[in-house]
Amino acid sequence: MPAGKKTSKQEPEIVKMAAAKMAVIETKGDPNVVAQEALGPLYGSVFTLKFDLKKKGVEFKVSGLRARWPNAHLAPRNEWIGIWGLPIPSSVRTLPQKVPGKEVKIEKWEYGTVAQILHLGPYSEEGPTVQCLHEFIAEKGYEIAGPHEEEYLTRPTAKVPKTIIRYVVRKKK
Repeated sequence: MPAGKKTSKQEPEIVKMAAAKMAVIETKGDPNVVAQEALGPLYGSVFTLKFDLKKKGVEFKVSGLRARWPNAHLAPRNEWIGIWGLPIPSSVRTLPQKVPGKEVKIEKWEYGTVAQILHLGPYSEEGPTVQCLHEFIAEKGYEIAGPHEEEYLTRPTAKVPKTIIRYVVRKKK
């Protein structure tokens, strides 16, 4: 790419991404049905953590929701496993639990080399964007080495939802 030329976020790209400590909760089922059972406990835990840390003089911004879909291409939608996550500071060792029976855990999400693309529009219309990303990965000599991941930059009710679709990738052997 020529120096100084910027690519559109809607163009697929391969970038390096640092590992992230995440507060996570898992669901099984259609994301449109089970999202709320995950998001209340997840956000409740992370915002309580944010305010607890603020009292100790530690500031952190709650950033975009991410979700990993390890079996989305293998199972019917009502059997999808969703691993919903929010980044948290690396120093955190425990999370406050806000909803009985809905444990929010701490995980480290590894990244390294990733391929990603910005999807504009409803989640139900991601198919062509995902296909474009898959083709780009293959054309560049990579293969997918991790689950389908999405980072939600807007609320699902936004006029034009914005979602980064991402895969950890590695060079083909």
